[in-house]
Amino acid sequence: MRDPYTVLGVPKSADADEIKKAYRRLAKKFHPDQNKTDPKAQEKFSEASSAYEILGDEKKRGQFDRGEIDAEGKPRFQGFDGFGGGRRRHPGAQEYEFNFSGGGAGGPRGGAGFDPSDIFSDFFGGGRGRGRTRAAPKGEDLQGSVTVSLLEAVKGGSARVALANGRTLEVKIPAGIEEGKQIRLKGQGNPSPMGGEPGDALVTVRIAKHPHFRVEGRDLRLDLPITVYEAVLGGKVQVPTLGGAVEMTLPPGTNSGRTLRLRGKGLPAVGTAAAGDLLVTLRVTLPEKIDPEFEGLMRKWASVNTYDPRKDMA
Repeated sequence: MRDPYTVLGVPKSADADEIKKAYRRLAKKFHPDQNKTDPKAQEKFSEASSAYEILGDEKKRGQFDRGEIDAEGKPRFQGFDGFGGGRRRHPGAQEYEFNFSGGGAGGPRGGAGFDPSDIFSDFFGGGRGRGRTRAAPKGEDLQGSVTVSLLEAVKGGSARVALANGRTLEVKIPAGIEEGKQIRLKGQGNPSPMGGEPGDALVTVRIAKHPHFRVEGRDLRLDLPITVYEAVLGGKVQVPTLGGAVEMTLPPGTNSGRTLRLRGKGLPAVGTAAAGDLLVTLRVTLPEKIDPEFEGLMRKWASVNTYDPRKDMA
């Protein structure tokens, strides 16, 4: 434990009001509820609280300044009793308890002393009424992530997730969940260091890469290969969807790269969220083997029908 004056950033000449203001500033800055993604915030918050436990109590501060207790509030070593080598307890040293959830704890046992709830009343819900017990702040939330298949995201299911503290939990995956959405597991986070409710576990859902579909919010994207004659002549083609293949009409003269929309064929509707669409991008594909007849046809066609598809790129 560092020197409490150093932790709070105040000189030894600081008065009680300056010390209280310094602690309030650090408590707000490093409180776990305000720093859910900073693993070091809890350590800094606890260090500031321990420092204020010493300097916020007049008797403890005096004992620390006189060298009777250390930065953790423990009696300092005073020497030996004879040859036994035993540790002596200073007659003026007293035991202290620190309890953020109680009103009378925080000073010497049996005394009034320092009450940290005075500090937290400023940012945990207002003033303290007579006979009213303030709720201690909850524990730190834990982050985790789980990857599910596209089919699991559509139909729902369950999966196991490893949290940042090493715990493994089973989480229910709601049907129709989107990529990047979070599932909150109440009470599955870290316990409160001050006796409050435990934090929650926040599980981010990731959807694994699919061999055909790409997920964009509630929409899906699909690259669909088509033949040269389908592109030229148009016609009906089969398109895979999450619910099975459907028929889609190609207009004649369809260029490769054109995107057609199949409404309602993306992720299904959930609650107030409407069903997504399937965006089909057409990719003109040549046959695997170019036979002489096809090559001759192309040469003949090219000799009498020239055009430049790259003219706009010059």
